Amino acid sequence: MNIYQVRLDKEAVSLAIRGDIDVDRFDDFAEPLAVALDCRVLERQWGADRHQWLLDFEGCRLWLNFEFYGDVAWLASDREEDLEVLEFLASLLKPLIREEQP
Repeated sequence: MNIYQVRLDKEAVSLAIRGDIDVDRFDDFAEPLAVALDCRVLERQWGADRHQWLLDFEGCRLWLNFEFYGDVAWLASDREEDLEVLEFLASLLKPLIREEQP
């Protein structure tokens, strides 16, 4: 799992993640990400160019999304109070960020 950028969007209550993500092999990115964040996968939905997984982090439900055309994955919540959780998860991802990009 190669991550090149993590960006918190406080207004959208989301955490954007850029990295080596292949729409056809999304599981190869998402499974290790869920493990690294200590999240449990509750649900998986997919389409031709979009994936959406529902994750649980200590009782907080987050959506892990990926769109092929935007080449970005993001964790999102519908609740503003989950922003602190996303900030914490961003701190867990920082050690995984690789400086060089393809």
